[in-house]
Amino acid sequence: MFDSIISSTGLTTDSALICTAVSLGFGLLAALLYRIGTKQPSRSMMITLIVLPTLVQAVIMLVNGSVGAGIAVMGAFNLVRFRSAPGCARDICYIFYTMCIGLATGMGYVGFALLLALAVGAVLAVLSFVPWFRERQDKKLLRVVIPENLDYNGVFDDIFAEYLTSFKLVQVKTTAMGTLFDLRYEVTEKDPSRQKEMLDKIRTRNGNLTISLGTVQQPSETL
Repeated sequence: MFDSIISSTGLTTDSALICTAVSLGFGLLAALLYRIGTKQPSRSMMITLIVLPTLVQAVIMLVNGSVGAGIAVMGAFNLVRFRSAPGCARDICYIFYTMCIGLATGMGYVGFALLLALAVGAVLAVLSFVPWFRERQDKKLLRVVIPENLDYNGVFDDIFAEYLTSFKLVQVKTTAMGTLFDLRYEVTEKDPSRQKEMLDKIRTRNGNLTISLGTVQQPSETL
């Protein structure tokens, strides 16, 4: 199972077709896993995952046994590397996943490529559905506008203690030529069904000025 299908005499048409078909099949599997495990999958990323194993396989087959060709290809890959945009850790993991498959099929180890694709793919699929590995979205951003004559230090603490498990003042900004304060809190609700009740109590205290409650924007994760 772990022997190379490429004979010692050289590459044959049958072995090249088998390796290419396996690379394309596992590329489709990687793209499917990426789509399932990503909240907002990128179309270009999915296309890349499909064709990357075949491209890596072709490069390995072409430079097999040729030192000069290997050095030239390494220089070309370095140029591509410095012109690529940063990506998140999850995307880079999928890139390496498909590259490893392409390396295995390029050397003719179809059985090892099968084992690698299924084992790592199963781990990626399982972790995509485990709640502990998902990004938590329980924090929200509460924005409250108050008049300048109202002291914002602890002005809503009693209301927050009743409806929130945690709250933190993250920004204070003056607006309307200094006549208003724009307060922004990171909050975690005890019971989302009592959200309107909390907002009604806040607006009775801030003079019915603007109040908004939304999700906290997650920072971009790049490597």
